[in-house]
Amino acid sequence: MSDFSYLPDRAPPASEFGLWCWLRRNLFASPLHVCLTLLALYLLYRILPPLFLWAVWHADFRGTTAADCASGGACWVFIKMRLAQFLYGFYPEAERWRVWLLFLGIVPATFAALWFGRGRMRLWTLVFTLFILPPLSWFLLRGGILGLPLVRSNQWGGMMLTFVVASAGLVFALPLGILLALGRTSRLPVLRLCCTVFIELWRGVPLITVLFMANVMLPLFLPPHIHVDNLLRALIGVALFASAYMAEVVRGGLQAIPRGQYEAADSLGLGYIAKMRLVILPQALVTVIPGITNTFVGLFKDTTLVSIIGLFDFLGIVHSAGQDPAWLGHGMEGYAFCALVYFLLCYGMSHTSYRIERHFTPERP
Repeated sequence: MSDFSYLPDRAPPASEFGLWCWLRRNLFASPLHVCLTLLALYLLYRILPPLFLWAVWHADFRGTTAADCASGGACWVFIKMRLAQFLYGFYPEAERWRVWLLFLGIVPATFAALWFGRGRMRLWTLVFTLFILPPLSWFLLRGGILGLPLVRSNQWGGMMLTFVVASAGLVFALPLGILLALGRTSRLPVLRLCCTVFIELWRGVPLITVLFMANVMLPLFLPPHIHVDNLLRALIGVALFASAYMAEVVRGGLQAIPRGQYEAADSLGLGYIAKMRLVILPQALVTVIPGITNTFVGLFKDTTLVSIIGLFDFLGIVHSAGQDPAWLGHGMEGYAFCALVYFLLCYGMSHTSYRIERHFTPERP
């Protein structure tokens, strides 16, 4: 056998490794790719420098009034002076500690326990999330009990309200969607028909119609002495609407599981509940993580529709602040700030879902 140990080590050819190889494969692989790359570079050249000049170089960061914005660039003073309103709406300043306690204390601790918990701890945390956390959050933010001052829902707004509406949809959409998906695939005709009618009915109308019905039409069907809070009606409507879409996502995951998995669970003597809980659902939910994330991201962005029923969410409060006569002409900065926040939050959810998918399917590249 020949001995090649005397041959010196050499780096791979530049054409097969490194920056030039990546550029050639991804940007200049063909004449069409070259044209598209040059067009994209031209568009970036036309967009990025003016945007940088407006948002950073000529922008105003110091001051307290619109008169301090005289450079011709973005007036970030507007964002600085209205930031508290963008975050809390009209929530009383002395009671904002409740918002911080909920969204930076109770909710993160709950999801951490769900993620890192095992066995009974995870089970009890799930029960707490579904049945205790929603009313606890409602009474903590609204008050009126245990000595907490009452803060009516018409004072809620900004990013706080957006998180409240989105969280209600996220917490209830997945479990309700799983139950609806199981019901739609059930062998019981009556249960399958009821779940199918529910899903198709809620998926057949836009969310804006659901909110309008919950706000205007629902009180007409209730006795005069019964009053349901405006925000609570919107939360219920959003949760039911999202659960219908989630049901179809989960049903797709159930259909993607090979028939052999069902037969293997039956051969072990597992009942329906044990088969779904231990064998089928874990695989189905991992399969549809991208679809679940897509539903959550869409729901988070659709929370802006609550403005039609008089609730000032994050986008709504930014829009109303831009109409203030003291800040006329600076609404663009508010919309740019709003778009950046939504992008970061939605991208964060997408990236987190990708990490979760990689965690449960480590064999995938």
